[in-house]
Amino acid sequence: MIDALLAAPPRLGTVRVLAVDGPSGSGKSTLAGKFVAGLAGHGVRVALVSTDEFATWDEPVSWWPRLETGVLAPLRAGRPGRYRRVDWSTGVPLPGEEVEIPVPEVLVLEGVSSGRARMRPSLSLLTWVDGGSETERLDRATARDGEESRADLRRWQLFERGWFIVDGTEAAADSVVVSASSV
Repeated sequence: MIDALLAAPPRLGTVRVLAVDGPSGSGKSTLAGKFVAGLAGHGVRVALVSTDEFATWDEPVSWWPRLETGVLAPLRAGRPGRYRRVDWSTGVPLPGEEVEIPVPEVLVLEGVSSGRARMRPSLSLLTWVDGGSETERLDRATARDGEESRADLRRWQLFERGWFIVDGTEAAADSVVVSASSV
């Protein structure tokens, strides 16, 4: 997939964008990390931005304008992007540290809604991660985030199920990956 990505044209100014999308607990972060390592191993300047650094329980996808104005528009113009990460360390989402994104050759945009319809004209490649059943994914996400998050994660799953149907994300994907944790 790295070869296909590097062969694809840049569509965000001079930046190629790989979106790694799929439901919570499917293995998107793990796969994105492998892409970043593989690209870096090819000598490619790569940056990773996770939608988890923007989303909150109450704003699962409506935070998008912050990503657009802070990161995508500047990169499109050939300038570094920046955003303020959501800090979850207290269990309550608060504004966290500011992150600067130097202009990369490839931006890996990872997380729920990273491949949304509004973003697709700027994507070089969209990968959908199929992580198995909702029950399996909920168990993995709860193991990652803690048992106290189970109710919020279940509410999130119900939201994202509808989001993906309306947005048509999986159908628009260039590739579908079955995550190792779902096999």
